[in-house]
Amino acid sequence: MERRFNYLLVISLLLGVSFSAVAAGSNVPAIFIFGDSIFDAGNNHYIKNCTAQADFAPYGSTFFKRPTGRFTNGRTVADFISQFLRIPLQKPYLEIVNGGRQNYPANGINFASAGSGVLRATNNETGVTPLQVQLQQFKTLVDQNHINKKILQKSLFLFESGSNDIFNYFYPFDTPTLTPDAYAQSMLKEVQLFIDTIHKLGARKIAVFALGPVGCVPARALLPGAPVNKCYGKMNKMVKYYNTGLDNLVKGLPVRYPGAVGVFGGVYKLVQIFRDDPKRYGFGNVDNACCGLGTLGGQLQCGKEGYTVCKNPNEYLFWDFFHPSEHTYKLISKALWAGDTTRIRPFNLKKLANITLPRF
Repeated sequence: MERRFNYLLVISLLLGVSFSAVAAGSNVPAIFIFGDSIFDAGNNHYIKNCTAQADFAPYGSTFFKRPTGRFTNGRTVADFISQFLRIPLQKPYLEIVNGGRQNYPANGINFASAGSGVLRATNNETGVTPLQVQLQQFKTLVDQNHINKKILQKSLFLFESGSNDIFNYFYPFDTPTLTPDAYAQSMLKEVQLFIDTIHKLGARKIAVFALGPVGCVPARALLPGAPVNKCYGKMNKMVKYYNTGLDNLVKGLPVRYPGAVGVFGGVYKLVQIFRDDPKRYGFGNVDNACCGLGTLGGQLQCGKEGYTVCKNPNEYLFWDFFHPSEHTYKLISKALWAGDTTRIRPFNLKKLANITLPRF
């Protein structure tokens, strides 16, 4: 406890940060969201010829009662965090620009694209928007004064990406030219560049989320040689190496980026806790997809011809072959919002949201 207090004290001294009491209302005006299908709220729907889609039934059926482009049956972590902050859900960037909007929303924007990775080449043949392009979209809006620069310091920046890069590493189509560690290091370099850029553009409150145990997703049934009676250990080992690198980036953030503060969300550990004690968290099934077909429900995307869907989606850890259910996202969101340092460190999103930073 003393060590944790000293760590927080060092950060506060470096930043001139005030850890004030949490107000009844939020002092975060906006959230800017970057990443893949864990966060995508419908951007891919607006990309012509993009094959990574969730804009059809039964996606969205539990909460929105219609498909929204989210790769789950309801809300994502980004949606829950917005609701905790009492601000409207962020619209997809491409929905905004395709609508010919002149005034951009004041509550933030979602740039995430399902199927994308931190490496530009990941799934580029499917028409997704890589992280580098998401970043350029944001930069263009800032440079053209479509985003009020005064709100950026108070806004939250959410980042989650990398699972598609790692999953693709184990595809049988191409023999990897890099070792798993070297490949993960190349991913981390891209994340570092991403944080460098958003900081230069005005980001000060940055939340970096770990990948979940990608080797446990039902879609591993598509990979030759992957076990189906247990998680894919080689893949999860690579995920943990990448997550450790993300954690280290966050630890160094206050020194590398003066005036900024960041948190690392331990999503991997959270999901493993759910898997180890499913009944405690309301799960009846932590292995199979609620919606899909074949082994683990992981051999066909939800909604494609021939799929089946379970009766109680929120009793399942996984909604489809790759993505969590809304119930899983809700549990993760609560832990990231108000959890202790075993869930998110050096403090939670509620604390991050209410930190008063020095003006820049």
